[in-house]
Amino acid sequence: MAKRKSEWFDWVKALLIAFALAFIVRTFFFTPIIVDGPSMLPTLHDRDQMIVNKFKYRFNEPDRFDIVVFHANEQKDFIKRVIGLPGEHVAFKNNVLYINGEAVEENFYSKEQDPALPFPGPTNDFTLEELPGGHDVIPEGHVLVLGDNRNNSTDSRALGLISTEQIVGTTSIIYWPFDRMQTIGK
Repeated sequence: MAKRKSEWFDWVKALLIAFALAFIVRTFFFTPIIVDGPSMLPTLHDRDQMIVNKFKYRFNEPDRFDIVVFHANEQKDFIKRVIGLPGEHVAFKNNVLYINGEAVEENFYSKEQDPALPFPGPTNDFTLEELPGGHDVIPEGHVLVLGDNRNNSTDSRALGLISTEQIVGTTSIIYWPFDRMQTIGK
């Protein structure tokens, strides 16, 4: 009888440790997210399931073209691409990205993408000053984010600049559906 109690206690202890480790990993290191909508096409598809790295930005700042997940409001997280960094001026003119007056190539669109997917059309011209907040440069602790599908994305053009405190983490791994399993580059 004592042996059964010992086995039962060992199982309970193992399960509690497993749940505790899962909780710690999900809370502080990695968490899943499901892409909701077409705003990141052609890079990410609606219902793609991804892993969010919550750890990276504890020690590093976001880089240009990182794909980030952030709290858009209390109920909703958005997934977008970082375009502008602190201290920079951002503008789009004639479908060209300008950072501090210099043209920057956005080479993250796949040249062999599925022809059935909409390729992002032209990005409407704008300057940082025209966005909510009216900043002339991106202030410290903030980034400018845009969806890859610029004609169908709620991003910094509507939301304004995103505080780095709103950022949950970065993501680059699609794990489901199986036929889309891949690592997304910049």
